[in-house]
Amino acid sequence: MNRWKIPEALEREVLARDTQCVYCGVAFIPASPSRRHRPSWEHIVNDQRIVTRENIARCCICCNASKGAKLLSDWLESGYCKRRGITKETVAPVVKRALVSPPTLSAS
Repeated sequence: MNRWKIPEALEREVLARDTQCVYCGVAFIPASPSRRHRPSWEHIVNDQRIVTRENIARCCICCNASKGAKLLSDWLESGYCKRRGITKETVAPVVKRALVSPPTLSAS
C-alpha cells in the first residue's frame, strides 16, 4: 500500500492504464521539471475512502491543483477547462464512466 493508501495491485493497474493525464491528455515525462508533465494521484470523486479502479486515476499536477475539491461536473465547466479544451467528451474513459455513474464506497 502506498502513502495514499492505494493497494499495490491497484497502483500497478492504474499506472499501466493512465500513462497520460486523464483530464487534459498531456503525456507524463518521468522526472520532468514541468508540473504540466508530472503525474499525481487523483480521486475522481473527491472521497478518499473510495479507493477503487473507478475512482483512482493519474492526472497532471496542474489539473489536480485546478480541480482541487470541486465536483467533477462543476470543474469541467471552469475557466481552466475551457482554456485547455477539457470537456466531458475529451477526458479519458475512466472519467467519462465516472460522469455517468459516479464511483461510490460500494463500488469494486
